[in-house]
Amino acid sequence: MTVTTTQPRPTAVAPWATLAEAVRQVGQYRSTADAESVSRTVLLALAAHLPTSERETLAALLPADAAETALSKPLAPRPLTAREFVESLAPHIENATSATARWHVTSVLTALAHHLGTPQTTRLLGELPPGYALLFGLADLAAVAYRQTRGAGRADQLAVTAAA
Repeated sequence: MTVTTTQPRPTAVAPWATLAEAVRQVGQYRSTADAESVSRTVLLALAAHLPTSERETLAALLPADAAETALSKPLAPRPLTAREFVESLAPHIENATSATARWHVTSVLTALAHHLGTPQTTRLLGELPPGYALLFGLADLAAVAYRQTRGAGRADQLAVTAAA
């Protein structure tokens, strides 16, 4: 007689924990809690500038409550330049100035780019105005190439609509 027992499977580290630890390392934060707080702020703000498909990808990395918020946020009324995006976050990050907000944003988005990989990061950058690639720790060339191969992204479409 053969007895089969099921062995518990090792649980994979949740995407949020992996991303938060990467942010902690990239941003040289003292604790994972600090990295998590900054990551939530930056990623929820970023979600407001992305179409639904990209929001869903982003939401899959977040804890359930933040994912729900990311998916339910209305789209930003207009695309922000990278500089405006950073400056808009400074008041929402504890003790941040414009300069330190850039550090926080770049830490989170660089870790996000490594976590997502090049194809997904390039698609995400294609939905944002030019200039965001540097915040992701990348040259802007990949986003430009992606826009050229797929046509105008949301930011380009909003700019055309606003001009009309």
